[in-house]
Amino acid sequence: MPMNRPAAAALAAILCLLTAACGSSSDGKAVDATAEAAASKTGYPVTLDNCGQQETFDKAPGRVVVMNGASVAEVSTLLALGLGDRIVANQQTYGNSEVPGRAEAIEKLPDGGVEQNDAFDVPRETMIGLRPDLVLSTTAYGFDEKNGFATRDQLKDVGAHSYVSPQGCDQDTSKMTLADSYRLLRDMGKVFNVSDKAEELIAASEKKIAAVADKVKGEKKPKVMVLFSNMSMGGNDFSSVVAKGIYNNILAEAGGANAFENASEGSFADLSKEKVAATDVDALVVIGYNDPDPAAYAEKLLKEFPQWPAARNNTYVTLSDSMYLGPSNDLAVEKIAQMLHPDAL
Repeated sequence: MPMNRPAAAALAAILCLLTAACGSSSDGKAVDATAEAAASKTGYPVTLDNCGQQETFDKAPGRVVVMNGASVAEVSTLLALGLGDRIVANQQTYGNSEVPGRAEAIEKLPDGGVEQNDAFDVPRETMIGLRPDLVLSTTAYGFDEKNGFATRDQLKDVGAHSYVSPQGCDQDTSKMTLADSYRLLRDMGKVFNVSDKAEELIAASEKKIAAVADKVKGEKKPKVMVLFSNMSMGGNDFSSVVAKGIYNNILAEAGGANAFENASEGSFADLSKEKVAATDVDALVVIGYNDPDPAAYAEKLLKEFPQWPAARNNTYVTLSDSMYLGPSNDLAVEKIAQMLHPDAL
């Protein structure tokens, strides 16, 4: 059956794209227009400038490896975007979550049979054997050859893209803010052609946080101690106390302030018991990283420092993934605000 002229023209355009054998006008505009039209329909190619390296995606990745990085930012972002089926090996978990069902969903993801190296992540040879087309790392540490990891160039050589999350390029997360959680969502939305979903999540989060911030505006800002439960990062008794980073941005939106913000130039302060005892703490935020009972740790601290206003009023909240980079910071803002300003909400 003969084709009508529009149908024949459309088929010719498709064949031209597939074979790259068609001629073009003298200035190439006809071919460019056809390519642009095809790209607008598929959403590809997509190019990200990531830590000074350009990553161009011609299609959505289908074999994603999520490195550990003591984070759940990347795996939670993929799950929030409905992309869990793209993950072939996930090394991230906090053990619990403020989002109902998320911890269980993470637990069910494949781990790729990975035996972590001494740096607690995916060794180079194992990574290459997983045949990824995208590898996600919280910081550039995950692509450092001296730590036994595959470099970004080595991954590129086997056809894999790589991505370092916002503020992770120099492994210094002290400047991380809520905007970085949104950037991670946007970047993954572009990479997987689900930008509409990413923008929907961002808009909902911004709306919830703005509503809370408006209610606590003008209230006195209690001094809050934020720390990870039962975790040691330095030589002192309190080495997992938060000083700077996204945590402070969350506290500010919830109507609080970090009691130890000036204790360190980096993300964490390594503090003595005497320093902690000498600081007025109005409230505690205890982050449970694979700790089954962070509340017990919080209660232990309140007993250890009875002079704190937080101890006298039993003021604390336990959180997990919502207090870190990721798609659920609005939940942390809400829960902290409810603790600090119960009459305002």
